[in-house]
Amino acid sequence: MNIAFIGLGNMGGGMCANLVRAGHTVAAFDLNTEAVKAVAAKGARAASSMADALKDAGVVVSMLPAGKHVLGVYFGPDGVSSHAPKGTLLIDCSTIAVTDAREAHAKAEAAGLVMVDAPVSGGTAAAEAGTLTFMAGGTAKAFEQAEAILKGMGKNIFHAGGAGNGQAAKIANNMLLGISMIGTCEAFNLAEKLGLDAETFYKISSVSSGQCWSMTSYCPAPGPVPTSPANRDYKPGFAVAMMLKDLDLAADAARAAGAGIRLGEHAASIYQALSDKGLGGLDFSGVMKDVKGEIPR
Repeated sequence: MNIAFIGLGNMGGGMCANLVRAGHTVAAFDLNTEAVKAVAAKGARAASSMADALKDAGVVVSMLPAGKHVLGVYFGPDGVSSHAPKGTLLIDCSTIAVTDAREAHAKAEAAGLVMVDAPVSGGTAAAEAGTLTFMAGGTAKAFEQAEAILKGMGKNIFHAGGAGNGQAAKIANNMLLGISMIGTCEAFNLAEKLGLDAETFYKISSVSSGQCWSMTSYCPAPGPVPTSPANRDYKPGFAVAMMLKDLDLAADAARAAGAGIRLGEHAASIYQALSDKGLGGLDFSGVMKDVKGEIPR
């Protein structure tokens, strides 16, 4: 496939490189020229502009910060829709509001383009390794077209349903992750206060009813899981600012749907307090520092 990849940040760079490794011809564009050079060194073609990236591309993959960027890149002046021929497949892997995703789908359909919203789970390590989980929204036909591309970047590919349902799955999943991480931090802290070291508590709880991904794959206590950010002084990973973004998206969606998310809202307030203290760049598992009283209140 000839693919245009737009957005080469912490996640996009690894994803783009994996598409190259999968045998696709990839033209990469980002406003950050250093990011473009980095993927060019891994075999992508460095595009000088979005229009340049779109030359001969049958598929566009994007990884962008927010809904306004997605709508601007695809449908703004001189955006993708101005250059892509009818029938081009658009795969947006950004995490954005469900309403923004559904607006993008509607605009793509009106322009004769095919769209899938396919946000990811797994973080930067999975983006580099090509083991991301994708949750895709769009028609069954669009998903069938996109699946082969997504398999070049991920391990688990799910069709979540119609337009915007990929985003719905992503924000619900990450709300649960944010809640469970705080609970995991509190459990490890309590165990320590009661005389259990982290390794002992991990061995017990990781095979008991308290087991969860936040514990076994991303343990917030230093020691038990060597690859977790807890063993790198909580360098991200997945930053507090990104978790807060997802929790805010979940809160907006919940208000629109009339769904109660009391724990989701409480989790958001905890991460907001960390952000307000200038710790938005800390890994989200670094909430452990707050739980342990290591961050001034």
